[in-house]
Amino acid sequence: MPSVLTIAGYVSLSLAAGYAAVTVIAVLVWRLRKGTKPARERPPITLLKPLCGAEPGLYEHLRSFCLQDYPEFQIVFGVRDRGDPACGVVQRLAAEFPAIPIELVVNPKLYGSNWKISNLINMISSARHDVLVMADSDAFVGSDYLGCVTAPLLDRNVGLVTCIYRGVPTPNLWSRLGAMYINEWYIPSVLLAWLFGHDGYVSGQTICMRRDTLEAIGGLRPLVNHLADDYELGALVRRLGQRIVLSPYMVQGEHHEPSFDSLTRHELRWMRTIRVLRPGSFCLIFVSFGLPLATFGLVAASAGSAPSWAAWALFGTTLGARLVLHFSHRIRDDRGRLSDLWLVPLRDALVAWVWCRSFFTSHVTWRGNEFDVGADGVMRPLS
Repeated sequence: MPSVLTIAGYVSLSLAAGYAAVTVIAVLVWRLRKGTKPARERPPITLLKPLCGAEPGLYEHLRSFCLQDYPEFQIVFGVRDRGDPACGVVQRLAAEFPAIPIELVVNPKLYGSNWKISNLINMISSARHDVLVMADSDAFVGSDYLGCVTAPLLDRNVGLVTCIYRGVPTPNLWSRLGAMYINEWYIPSVLLAWLFGHDGYVSGQTICMRRDTLEAIGGLRPLVNHLADDYELGALVRRLGQRIVLSPYMVQGEHHEPSFDSLTRHELRWMRTIRVLRPGSFCLIFVSFGLPLATFGLVAASAGSAPSWAAWALFGTTLGARLVLHFSHRIRDDRGRLSDLWLVPLRDALVAWVWCRSFFTSHVTWRGNEFDVGADGVMRPLS
């Protein structure tokens, strides 16, 4: 009769293999999805870009939004301090693209703990048009971006459009590990939820809305203290009875982590965000830690005897699916295909460690500031 440890091992292997296989299916279904063509009707757009500091590649990222193949759009940039180095980048772009209405809003006023939302509130009064696109500063896009991501808003039943994104790392080790977190764990998890009909995902990398929808939910002020401001925005839109559309357009996002401490603080904030949004199912996230869970399962299933063919088959399924997730987003990557393969076990162990750590702290770091996050997702500054 098999021992409890052996049974636990086979359960772990089955969970790891099943989750990994279904996640690969979700990613492949997404990749086979047809893209959205820009609509014939193309209303004018205001693009809102909150900025804070001179991030790596900032000029190139912002410039990609100036190169849009779209008939009429305005760009509003926002900072809290006129001494912010991002101001020089905006001035350079305004000189380079004089035909584009580019405005820079400098306003230090805060409305709550979430500085990004405060920045957007200060900026939105400068928006001239009724279709609004909010995008993070580290995103870079192709010339068809605005036309594609705003097309679903022509349907009045659609209240918000968002995108998934691909992390593109700067060369150092910690940035590469951080991009793997996004590309090989977080986004596949989002696509798995999407495959089963979940529509709660909203990403600050791209949020498109009509002005009347934003006004109907009370503007951005309800979000000023929330850690997961993008998720809360989506929840308010759904309460209006309007749909959220996940655009097939994939945004590229520069990912820069200068140190191990920066990497773990960043991922701990994300993991705390997930815990706030999904408190009931957060404990079950361990099933997504494919290699660590499968390795434990293989060892446990083999307690007292050599691993069976079934145990090896389940472990092989998990390993094969994990490698598909690793290579699938690198098909058109300029970097070497095998350059980060050795990081896969380290990456999976690290995400499991950050998950465990998130149970023992409610503190997060955001833009160098420390906050305590309550069960309601509200951030409270730490002195």
